[in-house]
Amino acid sequence: MTWDILSMIGTIAFAISGAIVAMEEEYDILGIYILGIVTAFGGGAIRNLLIGVPISALWEQGLFFQIALLSITAIMIFPNRLLKHWDRWGNFTDAIGLSAFAIQGALYATGMNHPLSAVIVAAVLTGSGGGIVRDLLAQRKPLVLRSEIYAVWAIICGLVIGLDLLSSAWELILLFVIITAFRVLSYTYKWRLPTKGLKMR
Repeated sequence: MTWDILSMIGTIAFAISGAIVAMEEEYDILGIYILGIVTAFGGGAIRNLLIGVPISALWEQGLFFQIALLSITAIMIFPNRLLKHWDRWGNFTDAIGLSAFAIQGALYATGMNHPLSAVIVAAVLTGSGGGIVRDLLAQRKPLVLRSEIYAVWAIICGLVIGLDLLSSAWELILLFVIITAFRVLSYTYKWRLPTKGLKMR
């Protein structure tokens, strides 16, 4: 049950995120749907390839495809005056998707009895893979590669679940809330990882 809830939350959040980015880049209607779907399912597809799940498993998620399509359609019919506030809510939606999918990816890997390293990779790829594909298709610098803290929260999800520190339904929901909150705090207060520049003369 927790798995389904997290998958649904992540699918809605990332489908909306991809659709909004497509509209910002002035894609046509087909492009909006494609970018929304790719954002919602891209991370899971990459994860499946790397941890040994047949890619065909992606097509068994009929309900989630319908949810994604409905979410994209809902955003498309929203009044433009409401969508102008995307700068305020866009990162929040992305934070929800990151948290939900990172936990879902970690649960997926632990369910297949993969080692801790694979659980962390699954969390990171599921949580940020769709966003990376979205940003690359929109010719933007992926969030995960910026100095602002992003993928670290997915790594923490992988560690917590991989080490079996939290496992019950309410504990996973609490983890979802905490990771989402920290992601919001990280972009609100501009928490950043150390950087190292290289200036060439």
